[in-house]
Formats: sequence, structure tokens, C-alpha cells
Amino acid sequence: MQNHHFFPLSLIAVALLSGCGSVPNPALDAAHSNFNTARSDADVTSLAALELQTAGESLTKADTAFANDEDAGTVNQLAYLTTQQVNIAQEVANRKTAELVVTNAAANRNAVRLDARTAEIDRDHALIAEQQRQLDALNAKKTDRGMVITLSDVLFNVDKAQLKSGGVRNVQKLADFLSQYPNYKVSVEGHTDSTGSDEHNQDLSERRADSVQSALLNDGIGGERISTHGYGEGSPIASNDDAGSRQLNRRVEIILSDANGNITQR
Repeated sequence: MQNHHFFPLSLIAVALLSGCGSVPNPALDAAHSNFNTARSDADVTSLAALELQTAGESLTKADTAFANDEDAGTVNQLAYLTTQQVNIAQEVANRKTAELVVTNAAANRNAVRLDARTAEIDRDHALIAEQQRQLDALNAKKTDRGMVITLSDVLFNVDKAQLKSGGVRNVQKLADFLSQYPNYKVSVEGHTDSTGSDEHNQDLSERRADSVQSALLNDGIGGERISTHGYGEGSPIASNDDAGSRQLNRRVEIILSDANGNITQR
């Protein structure tokens, strides 16, 4: 004899309802997947943290609605909202990333320009320092007319225009300087003391200036960069009362132009 078992309809209904509660919600699952993808993206978490937090709050509401067996429409709406907010967070992160790329590129260009400018300044400083070293070697003195190099009387033969070996070496140093700085020009100016006739002193001052010019020409300096003048005894820098003062007055002054070739005239 077979036994037939009958279950109350209410228990069957509860079982069916319980089974329905465990059915997954595709929209909610997709929202979780989208959120997790965004949360694992370092750009999103760092550049769109507020937007991602808003999406997380919506996802929590969707989970709560699903757990409380609220209707599928409510759960789906919250899941959809979560996905949209995740998309917004990702778009914000992408935009800010692009802005950072542009900003960094501009910063890199500025850094390159700054490095180039710094290198240029360093080169200029080095050139100025080297130029000053050479001027110091020439015993150049700064005056109202610019830098002046003085060849004393002892660098010439007595009462003659011919340069001695020491004078030749000094002129060679000047020629080396002028070769390195082709924009510079010189005015070579001869002077004497007051002994002797005016005509003799004028002639000697001119010939000594010409002698320096000839030495510069022989060292490869173009004639267009050299002017000569003889002033005789007319521009003393000391009295002519004693031998020491007269020796100071017997000289050739070489006036160096500025970097543009301009020389302040007397």
C-alpha cells in the first residue's frame, strides 16, 4: 500500500518565494562589476575620488534594496544610477589625466627652455670671465673712454718707433684678444713728453702708433678695425718736471671699443 504525503500550500508558497529572493539581478551585478573596475583604476581613485564615492553610495543603496526584496524596478534604477556615476567618475579621471599630460608637457617645455637659458647664462658668464682674464693679462684699465691698454716708453727703442720684444709680445696678446672678439676695434694713440721740438714729438707719437698698428696687421687683425693718432706732448698724464714723470708721458695708449665697435672720442 503506498503512502501519499501532502504538504500545506503555505509551505510551498514560502519555498517558492525564498527561491525567488535568491535569483541574481543582472543590472546589479553589472553595477558591481563596473564599480570594481573603476575602483581598481589608480587614476580614477586619485583624480575622481568624489565621483567614485557617490557611485559607491548608490551601489550600497541598490544592495540594500535588493536585500530588502524591494521591487526589481527600484533595484534596477539604483543599479543604473550607479553605473552612470561610475562612467562619470571614469570620464572625470580621463579628462584630468589629459589635462595633466598637457600641463606636464608644458612644464617639460618650460624646464627645457629654462635649462637652455641657464646654460646660455652660464656660457655668457664664462665668456665674460675669460674676457676679463685676458684684459687683466693686458693690464687694461677702465677709463671714461672705456678699457685702455698702455704700452710704456720702455717697450720702444729710445727715441724710436720700433717695438722691443716685450712690446711685441704685448701686441700679440692684444691681437689674440681681438681675434677672439671680432666686434671690437681699437684706437692706437701715441704720446710723448715735452722734451724736444713739437714737430719731433708729434712725428714720434704718430710713428709709434703706426708701429703698433703694423704689428697688429702682421698678427692678422684687419686694418678697418684699427685707427691711429699721434698727440705729441699735448696730453700728458704727469708733469714733465722730472725723469720719472716724463717717462710716464712717453707712451702709446690703445683704446678698446665696446662690443659694438664704438670708441669714445677725445
